[in-house]
Amino acid sequence: MVSDALKEQVLQLPDLPGVYRYFNSDNELLYVGKAKSLKKRVGSYFQKFDSLDVKTRRLVSLIDHLEYTVVPTEFDALILENHLIKQHQPRYNILLKDDKTYPYVCVTEERFPRVVTTRRKDEFKGTYYGPFTSVGAMNTVVEHITKIFQLRTCYYALSEKNVQENKFKVCLEYHLGNCKGPCENLQEEQEYLQHIKQVHQILKGNISSARQFFKEAMLEASSHMEFEKAHQLKVKLEKLERFHHTSVVVNPSITDADVFAIASNEQMAVVSYLKVLNGMVLQSRNTEIKKRLNETEEEIIIQVMINIRETNASESKEIISNVAVEYPEDGLQLTVPQRGDKVKLIQLALKNAQQRLLKYSGDVRDERAKRILSTLQKDLHLSELPDHIECFDNSNFQGTDAVSAMVCFKNAKPSKKDYRHFNVKNVVGPDDFATMKETVGRRYKRALEEEQSLPKLIIIDGGKGQLSAACEALHALGLYGKIPIIGIAKNLEEIFFPGDQYPIYIDKKSESLRLIQYLRDEAHRFGITHHRKKRSKTSLHSSLQGIPEVGEATIEKLLKTFKSVKRIKSAALSELEACVGESKALKVFQYFQENEGKNNS
Repeated sequence: MVSDALKEQVLQLPDLPGVYRYFNSDNELLYVGKAKSLKKRVGSYFQKFDSLDVKTRRLVSLIDHLEYTVVPTEFDALILENHLIKQHQPRYNILLKDDKTYPYVCVTEERFPRVVTTRRKDEFKGTYYGPFTSVGAMNTVVEHITKIFQLRTCYYALSEKNVQENKFKVCLEYHLGNCKGPCENLQEEQEYLQHIKQVHQILKGNISSARQFFKEAMLEASSHMEFEKAHQLKVKLEKLERFHHTSVVVNPSITDADVFAIASNEQMAVVSYLKVLNGMVLQSRNTEIKKRLNETEEEIIIQVMINIRETNASESKEIISNVAVEYPEDGLQLTVPQRGDKVKLIQLALKNAQQRLLKYSGDVRDERAKRILSTLQKDLHLSELPDHIECFDNSNFQGTDAVSAMVCFKNAKPSKKDYRHFNVKNVVGPDDFATMKETVGRRYKRALEEEQSLPKLIIIDGGKGQLSAACEALHALGLYGKIPIIGIAKNLEEIFFPGDQYPIYIDKKSESLRLIQYLRDEAHRFGITHHRKKRSKTSLHSSLQGIPEVGEATIEKLLKTFKSVKRIKSAALSELEACVGESKALKVFQYFQENEGKNNS
C-alpha cells in the first residue's frame, strides 16, 4: 500500500520534463524513468494500480520514496535517463534497457577526411561531436554538410600512392555533383581541408566562421553571374542553422565541472549539485539543510561544496555556482557565469533546488490545495469551497460482517483523526442500500447531537441506489439540501447528483476528479482494513465459542494473550491458568485435549 508521505510527494511533483528515480525503504535504486511531465507520468503509477501489469504492480509496492531531476526538454531527459541506467543498472530497468547509445558525428583522421555517424566512439579515428538527442536533426546536418562542401562519402583509402596508381574510379556521387573526385586526384587536398575546417567549426556550434565562408562564396558566385548557385548556398546555410542542435545536458564545450546552485527561504536551504563530465550531466543530487543560526547562502553552499567534492573524490578543477564564494583549494577556478552555456547549467541546477524547496513552503501547499478545491467547486457547481469533505464506503463478505467506513479530508488532505468505522447494527443480509442509509444517518445524527462541524460535500462510493439511500438519511435528519452530496460509480467514474437521471463526467485529467478518486480509494482502503480485522476476529471467536462455560470475556483474554487459536491449543495448563484462572483454564485445556483425541482416533 502506498504511504501517505509518498502520495503527498507525488502530488507535489512539477508539471515539467525530467528524470525520476524510485527507491525502496533500504534506499536501493529500483527504477529510473524519463517524463515529458513528471507530475503526469509519475502520478500514472499510483492512480490506476489495478490496471498495471504484474511487474509494475510489484515495483510500485516496493517504492518507499522518490527523487527527481528537472531538465529543460524531453530530449535532455532521454540523455540523463540513459546515463543513469547504465551507471546504476536499477533492478526494474533491466528488462527495459536495450543498452543503446546515442549517436555521434565523427570527422575522421585520414587523407581527405569523411563526416560519418556512429553509435560507438571507438569505431573511427577522428574527432567526435555529440551525442545527438535528435537522430533526424543529426542526419540532416550531416547530409547538408556533405552536400554543401561536396565531401566524399566513399570508404576508399585515398593514400597518395593509391591515388597515383589509379586504383579508384569516380562514382555516381561525382556525376551528380556531390563530390569533386579526390579518388582520381580531381580535387586538391588543400581545398578539401579548408572545407573540413569549416565543418569542424559548424559541429562545434560556431557557425560564424562558416557563415562568413558562405557569404564570400555567394559573393563570388554573384560576381560570376551564378545567381542560382548563390541562392542554393543561401538556402543551404539557412537549413544548416535551423537544424543545428545544442543542448544543456549534452554540451561538448564543458568537459569537466562541478555545478552548484542554492535556493533558500527563512527556514531551509537546498543545494543542487550536477556533475558534468565530457559534456554530459552524469550525476545529480540535492542536499537539504535546515537553518539553525540564520546562516547565509554563502556559508551554506561552501560547506556543501566541500562535503560533496570530498565524498565524490572530485578532481574537477572548475566549479560553477550561482553564488560567489572563496573555495579553499589551490588551482581551482570558481565562476559565477553571466551568459552562455554555463548559465544554462546554473539555471538547470537552480530549478531543481527551487522545486525541492517547494515542499517546505506551506504557502505553496496551501495555494495548491485552494486551487484544487476551487476547481472542484466549479466542476460540481457548489456554492461554497469544499474544504471539508466526507466520503462513505460499504464492505461485506458474502453478505456477512457488513461494515462501513467514512474518511474525512480537510483542505484537500486526509484528516485521519476524523476517520470513522461503523459496524452495521440494523440491517440483515447483504443490503448495500440499507447499510448506506444506516451509516449516513448514524454519522450525522451524532454530529448534530454533539454540535460537530458538518462537511461542505458528502461523497458516496456507488451509483444512484447508494446515493438515494444516503439522501433518505439526510431527509430524516433535516439536512437534505443543506449539504451537497454526490455519488461516484466506479466503472466509468460517473458523478451522480440527487434527482438527476443522467450522470456528469469530469475531465479525466482534472485535479478535482483525482481528489474525488483519492477520497473514494481511501474510504475503500480504510473500510477493507477494518473488515478484514473483523472477519479475522469473528473467525477466531467462532473457534472458541464451542467451549462449555467459557464466555466472551474469557475468549477476549485468551486471544489478547495468545494471539491465535493454535497457540491456545498448544499452551500448557499453567500458561492458561496465568491468563484466565484455574477453573476456566482447566475447561479450555480439557476441551482441546478431548477434541484432539477425537481427531486422532
